[in-house]
Amino acid sequence: MELIKDFIDIIIHLDKYLNLVIQNYGILTYLILFLIIFCETGFVVTPFLPGDSLLFAAGTFAAIGSLDVLWLFGLLTFAAIAGDTVNYWIGDFLGPKVFHGENVRFLNKKHLERTHQFYEKYGGKTIIIARFVPIIRTFAPFIAGIGKMAYSRFVAYNISGGILWVAVFVFSGYYFGNIPVVKQNFTTVIFAIIFISIMPGVIEVLRHRYGASK
Repeated sequence: MELIKDFIDIIIHLDKYLNLVIQNYGILTYLILFLIIFCETGFVVTPFLPGDSLLFAAGTFAAIGSLDVLWLFGLLTFAAIAGDTVNYWIGDFLGPKVFHGENVRFLNKKHLERTHQFYEKYGGKTIIIARFVPIIRTFAPFIAGIGKMAYSRFVAYNISGGILWVAVFVFSGYYFGNIPVVKQNFTTVIFAIIFISIMPGVIEVLRHRYGASK
């Protein structure tokens, strides 16, 4: 419970914590940000790490000269692309093990085949859109790997989605984060970013539940 409380506190006061990191670690801040984005996108066990809000906050600090916006964009884009790539190959490696045998409770070869067909048909769009949906962006490349989505196809959408995701949030923070009204209501803005980010996933879940009930 204390861990959850601390995590929420970090998210709410992300600007203050990031400022402390910059003051205490200087150039190593780039490495810390790189590792956070890499882990958030690269491992299915770390979807709780900040993504959208961290990119926005980093862009905000770049605007006041604490960080270099081009270095941020380049390094964090690489982190996002590398994270999804690792996640894909983990899924690809675990897929045969997870689906070993004809009958596995909740997981079977028919599900694997359906996942593969889904990603072959909608995979590109899924990989790009998932970038903007917390939790889902962590699982999308993993499922793509399990579903044996063609890697040549995956990597093209992975690169496009990674560039677009980082650019949108880093440069939004860079150009709008220090506008007085935004700066004075930074916590509210962070919550708004998180809320807007999860809305597509919530709408999709509700749509499926409503459709199923009908």
